Amino acid sequence: MVSEHSEDMDGDTTALALKILVAGGFGVGKTTLVGAVSEIRPLRTEELLSEAGQLVDDTGGVDQKVTTTVAMDFGRITIRSGLSLYLFGTPGQDRFWFLWDELSQGALGAVVLADTRRLEACFPAVDYFEHRHIPFVVAVNCFPRARTYDAQEVSSALDLDQGTPVVLCDARDRDSGKEVLIRLVEYAGRMHTARLLDSVG
Repeated sequence: MVSEHSEDMDGDTTALALKILVAGGFGVGKTTLVGAVSEIRPLRTEELLSEAGQLVDDTGGVDQKVTTTVAMDFGRITIRSGLSLYLFGTPGQDRFWFLWDELSQGALGAVVLADTRRLEACFPAVDYFEHRHIPFVVAVNCFPRARTYDAQEVSSALDLDQGTPVVLCDARDRDSGKEVLIRLVEYAGRMHTARLLDSVG
């Protein structure tokens, strides 16, 4: 978990910054979510899709997508006074997954974005965080004209561990994205507290 402490003139203001990953399959809206909620101009490492890349990337269902993240997206949002989140959007294609281990170092938790039209695209991200015991929430990005499923249906389809939150969102909407992040912080906080209590029990 990333933390950053600062003091004001009176020496009594402490600021906490937490590292959050935004993960999921190719074209699910990771860059869009980071850009929508970030209060700073987001850092993006997008490149145009090449003909060579199209041979290895599954663009089914996202035919209009012309760029892809090749390293990470970065943004920052202040949740409340004294609490900021640093957002790191991960690349979605298999060939960039070697970056995930580096990006996940020190992360409080993760948001796994899902598209119900291509739900299988988020399986690798779910597996990654489950196996590393990194708390995560699944955020279903409600694309226009996509069939709507409730949270329990998505949870069952992904075979999530009991208690893993599933939330519906619009990655383009700042308030919607912020709600997802708040849910993650609350859930990750409970998980970390429970593990701490288990370790001293």
